[in-house]
Amino acid sequence: MNNLVRIAPGALELGRPLPWNVYDANGNVLLRQGYVIQTNTQLEQLFERGRFKPRKIERPQDEVVEDTRQRNPFADYPDLLHSLEATLEAITDHDPSAQKRLTGLTRMIMRTCAEAPDASLALVHLYSIGPTVLEQVLFHAILSQFIARQFGLEDNRISVLTAAALTANLALVPVADQLNASNKLLTDDQRGVIRRHPTRAIQALKTAGIDNKLMLRIIAQHHEQADGSGYPEGLSGTEIRPEAEILALSERYVAMITKRAYRNRLTVTEARRLVATLADGKYRPAIPKALLQVLGEFPPGVLVRLDNNEVGVVTGRPVRARGPFVKAIIGPRGNRYSGTFERDASVLEFNIRGVEEPEIMPSMDFSRIWGFSA
Repeated sequence: MNNLVRIAPGALELGRPLPWNVYDANGNVLLRQGYVIQTNTQLEQLFERGRFKPRKIERPQDEVVEDTRQRNPFADYPDLLHSLEATLEAITDHDPSAQKRLTGLTRMIMRTCAEAPDASLALVHLYSIGPTVLEQVLFHAILSQFIARQFGLEDNRISVLTAAALTANLALVPVADQLNASNKLLTDDQRGVIRRHPTRAIQALKTAGIDNKLMLRIIAQHHEQADGSGYPEGLSGTEIRPEAEILALSERYVAMITKRAYRNRLTVTEARRLVATLADGKYRPAIPKALLQVLGEFPPGVLVRLDNNEVGVVTGRPVRARGPFVKAIIGPRGNRYSGTFERDASVLEFNIRGVEEPEIMPSMDFSRIWGFSA
């Protein structure tokens, strides 16, 4: 396997699931996606021995071929991120393929969310500890999909909203990781970059030939707030598109559960409690309610402790009177199971006692746990 490249220092972090398989120099799998590096020694060994399979971003292209395979969000995760990177670069470079790339990526995300909804939501929570800016953008698009559908928007509006979610922070991509890693107060220049980013994203999209009016309006308004306290226009109430509020809430939820240098991340329980307060003046009440309905009390991808003292990962939301569904991975005495055991949390013995927030997440083979063949 001669297309493997060395893993760059900084690409992997302690306590965070691997976003892709890691190979040795001969192409043998050393660690699978979902493995969590536990020690600095492991980290150093991976930088010394580990390789990964890069995705080539080939541009320009006259035709962007859409992938129509059955969707597995975990196997597709690296490809979605590379496709997002290529799409944003095409827009920034005014590449003729930009519109097709954005349309193709939007369709792929919509298909993924439709075919594997619980696994798609799980991505947001499994990788929320320290996501890159591209991961955050992907999470915004995924959550916007689900909130919009629960809110009752039709498919064509959801499609435009998804495209807006993928591009609204285009101007922040080069600086977002640096901002998130800083524990200092923002400078006036940094605040200016943040406040201008919707306008700069719109300008870049128009220059690249992407001029859907609804999409641009969503981007322009996604930092407005129903009480008039937002920016850049200070709009209020029904002057703000519901799609813009959905995108804003998606961004806000991801920010809540994401670790920053200047603050700790909220648990899902704390984030849900805060979302519940946002119906009071900041958003149309139905939009925070829609997010809470999408997530449920225990969203997919969250670790929980059961009443029998097992620890597992939530794999599915409740269906009728059953669920949520959990795959137990750690036994009552703290022993790691060699396999996984499905638990229906509506059964008294397997009721969920609470959310677990370990210092280091246990390793999991995500595809296997969610029942995908690859």
